[in-house]
Amino acid sequence: MEMKDSRVIAAPRQEVWAALLSADVLKECVPGCQEMTGSPEEGFEAVVVQKVGPVKATFKGAVTLTDMVEGESLTLSGEGKGGAAGFAKGGADVTLADGEEPGTTLLSYDVSAKVGGKLAQLGSRIIDGFAKKMTDQFFARFADAVEGPDDEAEAEEAAAEHDGKKKGWFHRMVKG
Repeated sequence: MEMKDSRVIAAPRQEVWAALLSADVLKECVPGCQEMTGSPEEGFEAVVVQKVGPVKATFKGAVTLTDMVEGESLTLSGEGKGGAAGFAKGGADVTLADGEEPGTTLLSYDVSAKVGGKLAQLGSRIIDGFAKKMTDQFFARFADAVEGPDDEAEAEEAAAEHDGKKKGWFHRMVKG
């Protein structure tokens, strides 16, 4: 499965870069992630529980960050073993550029994924649909973590909780 897309994040490029390197942000953004530990330099260990079609599995694996050019690009690579369910591995080449609006960042990604074992027997339509859904969820959650919720009701609730500032939890943590 291959997929390319981009999205504008309402935060400065350095803030988006810092979020990409944060185990806490990655844990919040990976759908089904139960645990994420480690560092950008040494890689991250992750436990992810997912259901793909009729197959539910707990994947234990590693995420590494390579080809890092600070504030500009990196490659996220992950591989997980799900016992009898098989394995999943993939990666995303991520690039950052200044957005058209001041204080925004254009995040572009090129994702590839492969599966084996019982998962591979589900067929490419199910796997491709699942991989696209996971990728979309990850980057939507990532944008929310950095910039805050899009939904007005959520934004008002977040603003009330955080002294009127409509920003994501990562932004609040960085800007304090």
